Amino acid sequence: MPGSTRFTQLAEPLLAMLSVWGLKALGALAVLFLGWIAARAIRSALERGLQRSRIDPTLSPFLCNLAYYGFLALVVTAVLGLFGVQTASLVALLGAAGLALGLALQGTLAHFASGVMLLIFRPFQVGDFVEIGGVAGSVREIGPFVTVLDTPDNVRVLIPNSQVFGATIRNYTADDTRRLEIVVGVSYDDDLSTAVETVERVLGEDPRVLSDPAPVVAVSALGESSVDLVVRPWCRREDYWPLRFDLLRKIKEELEAAGCSIPYPQHDVHLKGAAVS
Repeated sequence: MPGSTRFTQLAEPLLAMLSVWGLKALGALAVLFLGWIAARAIRSALERGLQRSRIDPTLSPFLCNLAYYGFLALVVTAVLGLFGVQTASLVALLGAAGLALGLALQGTLAHFASGVMLLIFRPFQVGDFVEIGGVAGSVREIGPFVTVLDTPDNVRVLIPNSQVFGATIRNYTADDTRRLEIVVGVSYDDDLSTAVETVERVLGEDPRVLSDPAPVVAVSALGESSVDLVVRPWCRREDYWPLRFDLLRKIKEELEAAGCSIPYPQHDVHLKGAAVS
């Protein structure tokens, strides 16, 4: 019949197209599924390997996610190749779009690149007490774009990573020990030997002062109103501030008990001229 013949003529090319593209679609779905499983397996294996290597926990998620999404990108490229898409042209198009986007977001990308460098070189870790660009605080988070600090007075500060990586970083908790430096002034009329021995005795009586390296007590300057003694004991980093506060009080009390005085700045004014009645 004419109607059946016309339907057969339309159905045959349609079935042929479905058989070809249907197989490709099934193959693409299979590749996507297997690639997704492989990407997850790679990420899990990398996580276990990084845990065994005891790498910084801040860096581990970044490397795992980078490997996961990088492998998925390769899988998507392979799927597009199954459908005859010229991946070279697609990569060139994506590269041009990426260049335009990079120029528009160069400041943001600079923060991201600096964040990657911070995670790789690790000048500090989460929990360290640092000073960055004049801001001091404990590191709460090292993000991809900003570094978060909590100051001692409980103020949260967010610093862009490009400023962190380009600034001078002082890490106060990188080492187990720290050195205090206290300057004490005594009168020119005092016996310096007595003053030095008194300070050394105070240091020797405090168990938080380390014997190695040995503390130093020496004359550092002849000031306008006092002879300045520099006191440099070493201690464990967690004892730094309690020891400093206690030594300042104890040294003053013991110097005064030993007969030494801590002078304060003063000026003598001499008046010339006729006596005033």
